[in-house]
Amino acid sequence: MGDHPEYLERLARFVSETRLDSLSAEAVDAARTVTLDTFGAILAGSRLPENRNLAKMAVKMGGKGPASILGHPRPTTATFAALSNGTAGVALEMDEGNRLGGGHAAIHVIPPALAVAEEIGASGRQFLESVIVGYETTSRIGTGTVVSSEVHSHGTWGTIGAAAATARLLSLGPEQTREALNIAVSMSPANTWTPCIEGATVRNLYPGRSAMQGIMAANLALCGFTGLKDAPSDVYGSLLGKGFNPDAVSDGLGGPGPLRIQQNYFKLHACCLYNHPALDGMQHILSRETFSAADVDRIDVLAPPLATIMTDPAPPNMLAAKFSLPYAVAAAVTLGATDVTAFYQDKLTDEATLSLAQRVSVSADPEMDLRRYDYPAARVTVSLNNGRTLSESVVAHHGDHRNPASPERLRDKFAFLAEGALGERGVRKVVDAVARLEELPDICELTALMRG
Repeated sequence: MGDHPEYLERLARFVSETRLDSLSAEAVDAARTVTLDTFGAILAGSRLPENRNLAKMAVKMGGKGPASILGHPRPTTATFAALSNGTAGVALEMDEGNRLGGGHAAIHVIPPALAVAEEIGASGRQFLESVIVGYETTSRIGTGTVVSSEVHSHGTWGTIGAAAATARLLSLGPEQTREALNIAVSMSPANTWTPCIEGATVRNLYPGRSAMQGIMAANLALCGFTGLKDAPSDVYGSLLGKGFNPDAVSDGLGGPGPLRIQQNYFKLHACCLYNHPALDGMQHILSRETFSAADVDRIDVLAPPLATIMTDPAPPNMLAAKFSLPYAVAAAVTLGATDVTAFYQDKLTDEATLSLAQRVSVSADPEMDLRRYDYPAARVTVSLNNGRTLSESVVAHHGDHRNPASPERLRDKFAFLAEGALGERGVRKVVDAVARLEELPDICELTALMRG
C-alpha cells in the first residue's frame, strides 16, 4: 500500500476485511444493543419541530430515494437521510458514547451505515459489520488525538467513522478504503463548544454533517479523488487537536481483546456526559439521605477541567440546560428526574430548581479525565443548613461498560424514547427485529418498521 503510515494501512485492512463470523458473540450482541439505543435517540429527536422540518427539507432537496428518515414517512437519498437522522439522534443528548476515544461514535456511524445499507439493499449482517468497523475507527482515531479543549469533537472523528462504514458496505478494498479515510478527515467539521453553552441548535447538525461528508468521502475515493498520505496526523494533530499518536490508534487493533463498541457507555441522564458522574453522585446521596432543596446551603462539584465551562445556573433553553452542571444537579434534587422531561423548556423556569442551581459551585480537579478509570470522574459534596456534609465520588457512571446498565434497563430506555413515534406495538416489533438483525436478508425489513 505504498509509503502510507502503517497504522492507517492496518486500520484500512481492518475496515475492509473484518467479518461478523470472526467476531465474538459478545461483540455482535454489543453492536445490536448500541444500534437499538441509537434508534431510540433518533426516533425521539425526530419529533422536535426543527427536526420534522429538516426531514421535509431533506426530502425536498435530496429528492426521492431508498433511505429512511426515521419517524417520517417519506424516504430520500442516502446522504440526506443520514444528515437528518444524525441530527435528530443527538438533539436530546441521549446518544451513547465512548470514553476511551471520546465523543459519540454510534450517532456518527449508524445513520450513514443505515442509509447506505438501504441504498444498496444490504443484509442485516452487512449493516452490523459496517457499524462495528466504523465505530472502531471513530473511537481509535479519538484515542490517538490529544484533545484541544477549544474544539468540540462532535462531527470531527465521526467523519472518518462514517467513511469507514460506507467503504465497508461498498466493498472497497484496503487501498481505496485508506483513501476514503484520508479524504474524510480533510472534510471533518470544525466547531467550538460555544453553541452547546448557548444552546444554539446548529450544534445538533454536527453528526448529520459528518455522516453526509463520510458517505461522500467513500464515494469520492471511488471517483478517483485522493487524500493526504496521513490526514489524521495533519488535521487532528494540529487544527482539531493538540497532537496525534498513531501508535495509540493501532495498539491492539484486530487482536483478541474486546472491540471499542463493547467498551462504550449508555446515557441514562439526558445531558452532556460531563454531567453524568456528578449526577450519579447526587443520586447516590439522595438514595441514602432525605432532604429538600430548602435544606441545602450549597453543593460543590469537583469535575474535569472542561466541565468548568458548563456552569450557567439559568440556561435559556433546552440544549443549553443539557450543558449546565448547576441546572442538572439542581434538577436531580428538586424534580427528582434527569431524563428528557427534566430539560424541557417549561422546567427551566422552575423557581426551586433555579434557586438551588445558584448554590451549585463547579471546580476543576486537574487529575480528573473522562478517559481515566483509575481516578474519580466527579465528586459531589452537599452542605446542609444544619451543618452536615454529604459526599460521593464516582469513577464510572451507571451505563458505562464498567458500571453497566441491565439489558432490561436499556430496553426500557428505548421504549421510553421510541413509543411516541412508533407506539407500543411498533416498539416491540423493532426490538424483536434488532434482536435478530444479523439474520435479516434485507435491512429494509427493519427500517420499514421505523417510518412514521
